[in-house]
Amino acid sequence: MTPTLVRRHLPHTAPAPRTDLCARARDWAEIQERMLVPLYEAVYKRLEIGPGTRLLGLDCGAGLALLMAASRGAAVTGVEPSDPELLALAEERLLPDAAQPREAADARLTTADAADLTATDPGGAPYNVITDFQPIGCVAGDSEGLSARLESVAPLAGRGAAVVLVGWGPPERCATSSVLRVATKLTDPLRSTGSWRPALRDDLEEVAQRAGLRPDGSGRVACPFGYADAESAVRGLLSTGLFDAAVEATDLAQVDKEVSEALQAHVRADGTVWMPNVFRYLIARTR
Repeated sequence: MTPTLVRRHLPHTAPAPRTDLCARARDWAEIQERMLVPLYEAVYKRLEIGPGTRLLGLDCGAGLALLMAASRGAAVTGVEPSDPELLALAEERLLPDAAQPREAADARLTTADAADLTATDPGGAPYNVITDFQPIGCVAGDSEGLSARLESVAPLAGRGAAVVLVGWGPPERCATSSVLRVATKLTDPLRSTGSWRPALRDDLEEVAQRAGLRPDGSGRVACPFGYADAESAVRGLLSTGLFDAAVEATDLAQVDKEVSEALQAHVRADGTVWMPNVFRYLIARTR
């Protein structure tokens, strides 16, 4: 791929969870993020991502999905609004040689909102693909604000551009659901967000329709979560942020203990951890 350009903005100022943010970002990048590779591959194959694709990745995390799109020849822009540590790791992946000339750029990373994206690339062609690979549908309130965000970036895309949303599959097909229930057990039941809930069939369609998008097909992809051992599994799962509310309600040691116990049902004879899961994606179109 050609060299990349990274535009950095001020990090967010929200309270940090009681964890080592740098270590957590590394755990996501080195352990957990790869679990969704089959999903990225399936979506990119279906949409024929390649040269000529101009892709905007929302909630891009450590940038693995962007890197895969760029390796297919796509020009990519990644938005990571909430975690500067993840954004820094994405920069390491997408900008391996900082000495290369900026004029050759084919990628950008930012914490920007829609207005900032327009300001930093005023002459850019419209995006023809927008992705948000952050799965929704297993934590109460995890889709709040997503429709508004999609609606705000839709003007940056051309008419009929593909918008990809992702959600957890039904609990009976997601072995990890049994572990995610720990978050509900430990979180204050009076909280309105942060508790696990079963994924609903129309979660993705409802988000798309509220954003003014037109659903245009969907698919399911098997994404098993496999870990070298239970310790790696705990680190990977906690890096997702799905247990943050439980950590705030109790403490990290308690969450670590409870998650470790829940994982025992998925530990194989050789000590590895294996949890089959299914994720669903929706392709919607801008109007």
